[in-house]
Parts: sequence; structure tokens; C-alpha cells
Amino acid sequence: MTSPESPLPLLGFAAFSGTGKTTLLVQLLALFQKQGVRIGVIKHAHHTFDIDHPGKDSYRLRKAGAQQTLIASKNRWALIHENNRPDEPQLGELIARLNPGTLDLILVEGFKDESYPKIELHRPSLGQRLLFPTDDSIMAVATDESAAINTRLPILDLNDPPAIAQFILQRFGGDIQFGENP
Repeated sequence: MTSPESPLPLLGFAAFSGTGKTTLLVQLLALFQKQGVRIGVIKHAHHTFDIDHPGKDSYRLRKAGAQQTLIASKNRWALIHENNRPDEPQLGELIARLNPGTLDLILVEGFKDESYPKIELHRPSLGQRLLFPTDDSIMAVATDESAAINTRLPILDLNDPPAIAQFILQRFGGDIQFGENP
């Protein structure tokens, strides 16, 4: 398994469902935004999803057979691309869809079976197995019970997003300070 090509620093968050990946990402994004760090996010969904809804023009056009539908306004634009394939897209394919000129860092939620730099999120109370013993692309573990984790990897406090943000920036050469006195 090879790491996907990326023109920018790439970091994923790997965990089982219900561990808090999205919650942590939302907190990290707010911290990065305050410091002017431009973040792109790729999120894997294990199910069918729609970003447009029945009754909306974009939904009607897509359902009528449009392979790609680009919706635009002065505030944002979104491209909906229909995948007619039996397998999941690979992370590298999705990275290539981002505009690296507008970003500093790409954060990924999911794609835990692909090999690329990741932080594992682990809550021992959920009873799930650890991923890092069999995934050498995990570079740290964020947990709410550090005493329950036996590893030489850095252990991060899952309840301290500023410390996790600082770890990420240090890992990728950043020197932005988070907290009350940046």
C-alpha cells in the first residue's frame, strides 16, 4: 500500500464510528481559521448522501441524468459528480480534486485503511480495538484515557484540541501558537 500523492501536507484522523472525529475536526478548524491556516477537508462517507434535496433545481437536474452538476452563488460553489462505480474512490483521486493554491493543509476524516499520515482517535470506553499496532502510518494517538494506551507513539489528549492543533503544526513545520496568548 502506497501513500497517496498530495501537493500539500496531508493528515488524517482514523477511528471507529462514534469516537468523535467530526467533533474534533470542527474544533481544530476553528483554531486553524483564527490563525489564518487554510484547511481543505476530505471526508469519507460509508453510505449514500445528497447535498441537494428533492424539490431543488440541482436535485432535479442530477436525477434527470446530469453526470456533473455545478451549483454556484456569490457565496460558494459545489460540484456534484455522480460515481457509477462498484468500489470506493481512493484518497489520491479526491486529493487531486482540491485546489492546492488556496490551501495550506489537507485534513482527512476516514480512509483509515489507506496508508497516509494519521492520528488515531481512541476512546477505551467504547471497547474498540486500537488501529496503530497494525497501521504503521499512524503517527500519534489522541485519547481520553492516556494510561490505557501502551505505545511509543506520541499520546495526545483528545479533550485538548489546542494541543492537538499545535502538534499538527509542529509536525508540518508550523510555529503558530494556540491558546489564550497566541
